[in-house]
Amino acid sequence: MDGVDCMAVAPMSALRKRTLTALALVPLVIGAVLWLPTSLFALVLGGAIGVGAWEWAALAGVTDRRSRALYPLLVAGAMVPLWSYPQGLLWLAVVSALWWLWQARRLLSMRSIAPASGIDGRLLAVGLLVLVAPWAALVTLHDAAGGPALVLFLLFVIWSADTGAYFTGRRWGRTKLAPVLSPGKTRAGVYGGVLGAVLCALVFAWLQGLAPLHGLLLLLISAATALISVAGDLYESLLKRRRGVKDSGQLLPGHGGMLDRIDSLTAAAPLFLLGTTLIGVR
Repeated sequence: MDGVDCMAVAPMSALRKRTLTALALVPLVIGAVLWLPTSLFALVLGGAIGVGAWEWAALAGVTDRRSRALYPLLVAGAMVPLWSYPQGLLWLAVVSALWWLWQARRLLSMRSIAPASGIDGRLLAVGLLVLVAPWAALVTLHDAAGGPALVLFLLFVIWSADTGAYFTGRRWGRTKLAPVLSPGKTRAGVYGGVLGAVLCALVFAWLQGLAPLHGLLLLLISAATALISVAGDLYESLLKRRRGVKDSGQLLPGHGGMLDRIDSLTAAAPLFLLGTTLIGVR
């Protein structure tokens, strides 16, 4: 009986820790998005991406701490010229969105994972795209008229998709989406995530007073954003499984590392930027 009680308490303790961390972080994130000027927002976001770069280097097999510290500097060095070349930000988003669409197809068809050893130089190169592109997309969004509201909307789309996926997956999830990469993800969860994103977009379109056509296009973009965000999650799962680790780090109690929190955003932000730019919402 005691053993059963302990097993029952452990998940609740993890869930409580996860919830408390989220409650502490969400107001800070919202405040940064709404009240910081774009230059400071870019700096704060760059710091978060830098932490993610530190973790990415470890997933790429860089074990020496001093060598790992060079990778965030490399990522930051890639951000600096983009800041003074705004056109490059949009083109980077195009390349990133195409890359993630290709990854989504590859990840869903994956049937086995080969363990990795040593330093993966190709993954270090890929990390520049995966980490710099969402920073560029979010900074570009934030700098537009009404940009902070759009950035916040994107975050709510992802959070709504995560919440919808969690509850529908628990209730109706039967068919696994990518069992090799993430046994907990189901097709029903993906459908619920898309529904959550669409409902979030409906509220945003109503609050912004968008014309019906713009509102409909925004719903489609939000659905596509929710779908592609799954690829970001699955890709990080692939990297962790290749290295035999559960989390990318231990920075956030109950959540793991920074990459564990921004993996969906890395794939979602570039596509969202392109979509809102094309329909003229941004």
